[in-house]
Amino acid sequence: MPELPEVEVTRLSLAPIIGSRVLAARVGKPLRWPMGCDPQALCGRVVGAVSRRGKYLWLPLSAPEGPESGGVPGGLLIHLGMSGSLSFEAKPAQAGPHDHVDLVTTEGCLRLHDPRRFGAVVWGEAQDQGLVGRLLAGLGVEPFSDAWTPEHLRAGLVGRRVSIKQALLAGDIVVGVGNIYASEALFRAGIHPATPADRVGPRRCARLVAVVREVLAEAVQAGGSSLKDFRNAQGQQGHFQLTTRVYDREGQPCRTCCTPIRRLVQGQRSTFFCPRCQRR
Repeated sequence: MPELPEVEVTRLSLAPIIGSRVLAARVGKPLRWPMGCDPQALCGRVVGAVSRRGKYLWLPLSAPEGPESGGVPGGLLIHLGMSGSLSFEAKPAQAGPHDHVDLVTTEGCLRLHDPRRFGAVVWGEAQDQGLVGRLLAGLGVEPFSDAWTPEHLRAGLVGRRVSIKQALLAGDIVVGVGNIYASEALFRAGIHPATPADRVGPRRCARLVAVVREVLAEAVQAGGSSLKDFRNAQGQQGHFQLTTRVYDREGQPCRTCCTPIRRLVQGQRSTFFCPRCQRR
């Protein structure tokens, strides 16, 4: 599943679409949620600067030109789901069975490819209104923002009896720390992933806040993780998976102490850790 680094890498790779005008729109098979507008109502709108909130992308669109249009500005909230990706090409190939949304602009075609159809493209007049607002309302703070502090993390963990790994994945304390990056951050912080969340004290919260930022920044710099089929909008793969310290390395020696990496299942997700470097 694309996590925050992959979504941020996708956002950065969409720079060429900014300032282009929508010429046509096509919607194929139904996705997780309906688009919420007539695709043809997107024509004539100009694309603004793409932003990210958690694992969502916001593609702002101006109102159609002309007083007779009756349109209002808004945007498309995009989620890549479990296996989705966006491409942006000047001359794309004919849409295949897993290409579900095309937005044709003066600079090229933005296409959502999603074999499992858990992704979504949803119209909204603003990020705090309608379905868009409801989808974004419960998200935690951004890990690169000033709001991501040891005090914020500690306050969010008080009273939680789930594991610290599951607390990070929940998304209501901090957004975008998915399975790969939670395993990597907990290793760097020296925290066992099964540690009860409310037992992670102030000192370990401070370490965890710092390494979450560090891991996510390194992943963005590496272009994200391409474990299966992730590519950015220009078709380039990420390389962070080549440098992970614990993730997907079960049985291999820890890069710090040479103890074999172990795997456990938490919430139906694989977690990787070093039993020597990470203590409860």
